[in-house]
Amino acid sequence: MLIDWFTVVAQLLNFLILVWLMKRFLYQPVLDAMAAREQKIAEDLAGAATAQAKAQQRQDEFQQKNQAFDEERDALLRQARDAAKAERERLQAEAREAADAASAALAKALLRDAQHLRADMTRHTQSQVFDISRRVLGDLASVSLEQQACGVFIQRLQAVDGPARDTLAVALKAASSADPALLRSAFALPPAQQAAIQVALDESFGQPIPLSFETAPELVSGIELSAQGQKLAWSIADYLVALSSGLPAQTAVTEPA
Repeated sequence: MLIDWFTVVAQLLNFLILVWLMKRFLYQPVLDAMAAREQKIAEDLAGAATAQAKAQQRQDEFQQKNQAFDEERDALLRQARDAAKAERERLQAEAREAADAASAALAKALLRDAQHLRADMTRHTQSQVFDISRRVLGDLASVSLEQQACGVFIQRLQAVDGPARDTLAVALKAASSADPALLRSAFALPPAQQAAIQVALDESFGQPIPLSFETAPELVSGIELSAQGQKLAWSIADYLVALSSGLPAQTAVTEPA
């Protein structure tokens, strides 16, 4: 068989032209499209990775903020509980102090009322004893209670001795007509009894003692001598106190408070 080289060459040339045309107009665009597609896919993957990273970052930030919020909330709750506990304890302490103060005030008021009631009862008892004694002495001995109290006071005055007498003597001897010693009694002393007390004073302390007289009903059948802040007193109240305490009645010599 004979080979037609012209045909072979023509076919080969046609094939080369076809390959070039395919490469130029078909294969290269396919390659370019594939490359562009691969690049787009790569870009999409990169974008997705970036978006995923951003999303992860935002999620981490959200978790951190949520954790910080929880910690801050817990801290605020603890502070609120501590503040409420402290306020409750403070209010309870104030309530206890107020209750204690009220109880103390009530106790003081009750004690004061009891003391006032006791004092009123004592004064009433003294007055009753005074009246009964006055009537009994007047009926049985034909002598007034005032005269008897004056006589007892003179006896007490003459019986004072020791440091009490020395203190009283200094005070009485310092008395003057401008500032005389004062004798207070629950009753108005008759002139004879005033003279008797004056004589007893002068004789007991060895010199004339300036003396003025004053009526003081609250003494309840009692006599009180005072000079320069010193006092010598006797009254039925002394016997009532002695009876309540079991001690004998005494004439009191006191100094100013």
